[in-house]
Amino acid sequence: MSIEVGAKLQGKVSGITNFGAFIDLGEGKTGLVHISEISNGFVKDIHDVLTVGDEVTVKVTSVGNDGKVGLSIRKAQDQPQPEKKPFNREKRESRPVRPQAKGNFSKNKKEDFDTLMSSFLKDSDDRLLSLKRNTEGKRGGRGGRRN
Repeated sequence: MSIEVGAKLQGKVSGITNFGAFIDLGEGKTGLVHISEISNGFVKDIHDVLTVGDEVTVKVTSVGNDGKVGLSIRKAQDQPQPEKKPFNREKRESRPVRPQAKGNFSKNKKEDFDTLMSSFLKDSDDRLLSLKRNTEGKRGGRGGRRN
């Protein structure tokens, strides 16, 4: 039996770990279902969902050159596709257009940015200096007391 990506197969849970479940696919082939691929919802403990010996339907998501087979239980389940609503241009509301500012607007932006950046740098330097003062004494760095 050749295992191809996208194929749906029947298998039996042969082992459970904290990160997923190993599925025996028959003919000596085994694949792994990662814990994130077991259910559409969050699975905290895999033992709450699966037990060794359970029969499951899986979808092949990957086949590695080294023989590792990636499987998914949640992708194997047929889920109804949500209905897409047709796009209707008439119902779309138009946004008001903002008037453009006159004059050299980009120059004001540049000055505002420079002012904000310099105040940020000053504040950042003050915080770093304060942090260094508080931690150097505790680490035994410069200025720390030694006996």
